[in-house]
Amino acid sequence: QVHLEESGGGLVQPGGSLRLSCAVSGFTLPMYVIGWFRQAPGKEREGVSCISTSDGSIQYSDSVKDRFTISRDNARNTVYLQMDSLKPEDTAVYSCALLIGGVISFYPSMYDYWGQGTQVTVSS
Repeated sequence: QVHLEESGGGLVQPGGSLRLSCAVSGFTLPMYVIGWFRQAPGKEREGVSCISTSDGSIQYSDSVKDRFTISRDNARNTVYLQMDSLKPEDTAVYSCALLIGGVISFYPSMYDYWGQGTQVTVSS
């Protein structure tokens, strides 16, 4: 059974940093994409960043480019999202998702499995 578990969320002051982790278990195919999404209250789900395990392709949304960094540890089946220079507007529930295949995408409907999410709050 495929399972994605996020960790690393919390409360941080503006300008601070957090690192989110997405641990994947129960998935054995070699090609997949891990995407990070976020959803703030009253807003639609937004794609933040994604990475392909097949060729390492990476994509960032314009709202987080140059502040967030996605990376992967294949040995640990874990994908990380390093978030720096956090702003109050980054406050949201962050979820990771798995897309079977190698084409990176920010369309949530293309993803096959989802984690439960972790809350990130940026506030002074």
